[in-house]
Parts: sequence; C-alpha cells; structure tokens
Amino acid sequence: MSENEAALPAPAGMRTPGAVPSQTEEIDSERWKPRVNPWLIAMTVALAAFMEVLDTSIANVALPHIAGSLGASEDQSTWVLTSYLVSNAIVLPLGGWISNVMGRRNFFVLCITIFTVSSFFCGAAPSLTILLLCRVLQGAGGGGLQPMAQAIMADSFEPQQRGQAFALYGLVAVLAPSIGPTLGGWITVNFTWRWIFFINIPVGILAFVLVTRLVDDPPWIKPDRSLLKNIDYLGLSFLTLAMGGMQIMLDKGEENDWFASNFIRFFAFMFVGGMISLIVWEWRRKQPLMNLKLFRFKNFAICCFLMMLVGGVLNANTVLQPQFMQLLLGYNATTAGLALTAGGIALVVVMPLAGYATSKISARTLAVVGFILFIITFRYAAAVTNLQMSFAEASWLRVVQMLPIPFCFISITNAAYIGLPKEQSNQVSGLINFARNIGGSVLIAMTNAQVTSRAMWHQQHLQQEMLPTALGYQQHLHALTGFLGNAFGAANGAGLALASIYNQLNQQAQMQGYQDVYMELSWMSVGLVLLSFLLNKNRPGSGPGTRALH
Repeated sequence: MSENEAALPAPAGMRTPGAVPSQTEEIDSERWKPRVNPWLIAMTVALAAFMEVLDTSIANVALPHIAGSLGASEDQSTWVLTSYLVSNAIVLPLGGWISNVMGRRNFFVLCITIFTVSSFFCGAAPSLTILLLCRVLQGAGGGGLQPMAQAIMADSFEPQQRGQAFALYGLVAVLAPSIGPTLGGWITVNFTWRWIFFINIPVGILAFVLVTRLVDDPPWIKPDRSLLKNIDYLGLSFLTLAMGGMQIMLDKGEENDWFASNFIRFFAFMFVGGMISLIVWEWRRKQPLMNLKLFRFKNFAICCFLMMLVGGVLNANTVLQPQFMQLLLGYNATTAGLALTAGGIALVVVMPLAGYATSKISARTLAVVGFILFIITFRYAAAVTNLQMSFAEASWLRVVQMLPIPFCFISITNAAYIGLPKEQSNQVSGLINFARNIGGSVLIAMTNAQVTSRAMWHQQHLQQEMLPTALGYQQHLHALTGFLGNAFGAANGAGLALASIYNQLNQQAQMQGYQDVYMELSWMSVGLVLLSFLLNKNRPGSGPGTRALH
C-alpha cells in the first residue's frame, strides 16, 4: 500500500476504521455484478442526470417571459438561474457523504423525488419569491443526480467497459446544456414558460420507477445512519458560504462592474474566505463531508484540475457562439440554438468512438490528442468568426468545436478513478463533477468579461482611423451622407451617416473581441496539453482499485 493510500480515511459507513475486511467480504465485493444488464442501469441513471443538466440552461431564454408574467424586473428574474446554481453547487460535492448515510440508491431516488416535486411547484409558482424558493429546492435535488449517476455507472461496468459507459454520461453532460436554450425557447414561444418545468414531471416519474426497479447498491456501500449524529455543520457552513459567494459574484459581476462594486467585493471575500476555511477544516476531519485527502493522489488532483478547465471550455463554448449569433448576426434564440444542433449530432457519433478508444489507448494519450484538437478548433474559430458568417458556416463551426470534447471528457473522467479504492467512487464522482461545474461557472464569467474588455480595446483603436485626415474614412462618410441624404433629407444625412459608421465600428470591435477570446482559449489549451503529460500512463481499461503505471 502506498503512502497516499495509507493516508486515506476509511470511507464512512463502510466498516469501523482500522478493521480488516473479512475474506468473505472481499470475495463478495470482487464477484459482485449488477443483477440486470449494466447498460439498462446506465440509460436509467443517464435519463435522470439528463433531466437535471438540461434544467441548468433551459430557463435562460425564458427569463423575460417569467419577469413579465410574475411582475418582476429582468434583473430580478436572473435570480431564477442564480438560486438554482447556488443550491446545486452546495449539494454537488456532498453526494459521497450523504450516500454513506443513507445508501447511494436511496439518495439517488430521494434526489429524483425532490427534483420532480419541486419542478411542479416551480411551474405552478404564483410569484417570483415562491419560484425562487422552489428553484433552491430543485437545485438541491439536482445536485446529487450528476455525481451519483456517474458513480453508479463506474461501479456497474467492468473496467474495460467503463469508458463506453462514461461516453453515455458525456453525452448527458455536454448535449443537455447545448439543447437547453433551444428547447426552452421553443416551449416558451409555443406554450408558456411554466412548461419548461412541467416537462420534468413525466421524466422524473419514469426515472423514479426505473431506478427503484433496476439499481442496487454494491456490497461495499453500507448505509451508516449513525453519521447523522456527528454532522459536520461547520464544514457545511463553509461550503455554503464559498459556493453562494462564488455563484453570486460570477453571475452578478459584469452587471455590477465587478470589483468596483462593494456588492461584488463582499461576495468575493465570502467565496475566498469560505473556500480557505472549508479546505483547512475538511482536511483535518476524520469523517469529512468532502474527502479532500484524495488530492494526495497526483493523478486524481491533475484530473480534477483538467476537468475544471474542460468544463470551463465546454460551457464557455456553449455560451460564446450563440451569443455571437444573437448579438451580431441578428439570430433569435431558437435559430441560434438550431445552429448548434449539428454539433450535437456529431457528438452522438464521436462520443461512443472515444469511449471505445479508452479500452485500447491510455487515458493520457487520449487527453493529449483531445487538447491538441482544442488548439486547432479554437484557432479555426478565431479565423472563421466574422459578421458575414452564414447559418451553414455557424453549424459547421459547432461540429468542429464538438470533436475534441469526447476525447478529453471521457479520458479524464476515466483516469480520475485509476489507482483509487472502489469504495471511494462516490467521493471521486462528487469532487470531479464539482470541479467541472466550478470551471464552467468561472470560465463563462471570465470569457464574457474578456469579450467586453477586448471589444472596448479594439473600439478605441478603430476610432483612431475615424480622423478628418483619414482619406478612406472621409470618402466613406461622404458617400454614405449623400446616399442617406437622398433617402431621408439632406439635414439628416450627415447624422445618420455618422451613426451608421459608429454602429459598424462597434460591431467590428465586438467581432474582434470574440476572435481574441478564441485565440486566448487556444493558448490555454497548449497549457492543458503540457499538463496532460503529467498523468500516469495507465493500462487501457483500468479503473478503480487498479494500479496506474508511471
């Protein structure tokens, strides 16, 4: 046993610390297999996870309708998103501990129940206050669905099949947020915003029935309700402060001019202070809510950092392109969403191939290939993004952007479990999904702020060309003044010409801002390639409890 493995606390609820498992227990754990086909289990838990991931983005385009219907301002309606994300982020890393208290299947079923019931109350909410309270409950229920779905898949499949199972999970994690805005826009326009919540009800009921019938806990997961007597209230408080501060800071930062605002500085301090306190406190606990000692494993620590950046790139990509099409190409939300559809189709094709590749090629090699593809696709995006981009070109760009994701997502997810005891799979899945969500939130905020910053920089430099001595500018101004003067009168021609040129300048500056951000993401991907080489080169098909090769 390595020094790192010896330092790991015994999973709470498994057996008394220091006790040696009996030979019968070891044999039962080694021989255990799910009583039904693992692919049925995978599709069942993926259905529940898809429902939850979809809800992180489906309400985005409905905010103006929600505000109008409930008599709230658009600024107030954005709390519909923030309240969900804060609650979700708090529960997400706690799945391992709660599973030890009540069993993983019971926790998964409880999450489905809470999510489904709160979805009904969200759709029926008579006021914004009630809706926000219900969204907090919905986020809490949804917070356990992603990590537990991944952990159930990890334990249900043999190591050599695990990559293919994670391909299914990858489709859920990547595809759902991509189609969320399109589906949400279509439902809102053709029905009412309340149906973006009501559609969860039949899906939730189906998932509840299937999970209770098909999913069982493996023998090494044994509920221990005695843990409730020693709930780590202080750790939970630190986690709540950290995640609440982070989400509010990121969601409201650009709106409040970031750190120029006392409001944002307060929540930034709350995030940093809460996170430092959480790490120090949880590291010292014998039975922590979050087993941070897993980060002593180099491979797992690197995987979490890589997944944080993959989650960030994925979410930033999903926001940047439709945002560009709506703001600068004049697309509505539904049309912009449709342009992403081809990327979803490409993902359905490539994801299973990448899953199969994990059984033949080491996770480190696949990660390196994926990040090299990221470099290429971001540079391609910077080159083709322009104000004359057609719908077909936008669709093709989305296809190109989707190609690297399966190789990075599946290989890193698979590598995170390598060399770790299978009893820690709940904690592993909780922490790596936690890292992915944090990365998504942070990089969305950073890239949006950077687009604005770079656009302002380009605007200032382009204005230097609008001088009386600039021959090209003067020729264009005179020609446009004459044309608009003939159409709207000589008195209005000069003013309309200046306004038109200034509008063109702003659009050009914003376009260049998006190009710059794509280039910055490509340089970040260079760093990810180098970091991937630090991963241990595992035997293809290895998984939890399997020794990694250095």
